[in-house]
Amino acid sequence: MTTLLRTPLFDEYKKLGAKTIDFGGWELPVQFSSIKEEHEAVRGTAGLFDVSHMGEIDVKGANSLTFLQKIMTNDVSLLHDGMAQYSAMCYEGGGTIDDLLIYKKSDHHYLLVVNASNIEKDYAWLASHVEGDVHVTNISNDVAQLAVQGPLALEIVQTLTSENLIDIKYFKFKDGVDVAGKQVLVSRTGYTGEDGVEIYCDSKDAAFLWATILEAGKDKGLVPCGLGARDTLRFESTLPLYGQELSKDITPIEAGIGFAVKTNKECDFFGKEVLKKQKEEGATRKLVAIEMQERGIPRHGYDVVIGEMKVGEVTTGTQIPTTKRNIGLVLIDVAHVALGTEVDVLIRNKKAKAVVVEKPFYKRPK
Repeated sequence: MTTLLRTPLFDEYKKLGAKTIDFGGWELPVQFSSIKEEHEAVRGTAGLFDVSHMGEIDVKGANSLTFLQKIMTNDVSLLHDGMAQYSAMCYEGGGTIDDLLIYKKSDHHYLLVVNASNIEKDYAWLASHVEGDVHVTNISNDVAQLAVQGPLALEIVQTLTSENLIDIKYFKFKDGVDVAGKQVLVSRTGYTGEDGVEIYCDSKDAAFLWATILEAGKDKGLVPCGLGARDTLRFESTLPLYGQELSKDITPIEAGIGFAVKTNKECDFFGKEVLKKQKEEGATRKLVAIEMQERGIPRHGYDVVIGEMKVGEVTTGTQIPTTKRNIGLVLIDVAHVALGTEVDVLIRNKKAKAVVVEKPFYKRPK
């Protein structure tokens, strides 16, 4: 029997009665109270997530930028110190290795934040393509990550630091920030569609910061949140999940993150030729949103048909806790992407009607 990995916060959320599951080899909390309550808290007040299972990889050296430009689909040269960037890494054929965040700490130092299930694969890919003065180090075991998300997230964390958090703009970060006496990196990013911060800290400080942030936010409606709400929140905001919307068989263009693919940058990168063709000529498949018109929830992997012809497949689907809408994301042939297109989802081999609708399903109020 394989032993599941645990984050430095495992004992903390077990104290709170969290229900844990096996998530890609990690024993992580799926919920503390209920997915519905946690989802609503993040939309209305704030939620605290343990995302320490995510991977962190340091890239250092004089040739770091040249190296990353060859590996990443986005244009890393656009980054200034203190900026974050969303990107993807692709195989030569355009399939996705991973989607990730790049943090520029200095001209010769970048931090990559990758998906937990891909840490070893990503590290091996990066290390195998090193050229020149580049040093790639997997520091995942040394770093923990907490995400505070929701309309009151900044207000809550602000009580624990003298740093003016509102000055850290969206997709910017600051390292060496004192939060409750601990030195951390604070990033104005998240995976919920809400405002908030992600806090990177030394693993040994994680439990203290978790408890301190919960205490600071208890009178403002902050609740601990699990993977269940994290998934419904990101899905409602139409943010992709690797292994579902993105994979070795799905390109970033097909998945709808073409904004993170800069085929006009001068240097070559893995997958550039295929991705450039898809951008210019159009991909044969596209990710669309559907809403069920009949009973049933469109689950990952369900076939989508028109008549007897399969035209697509559900990548993610669920019932949104707040609205009770049964909705899904579907990778579908481009001939059927128009809003209002009627399709059927095969649920236990029975057809259930659905219709193509606008995405995202949720936008944060201005």
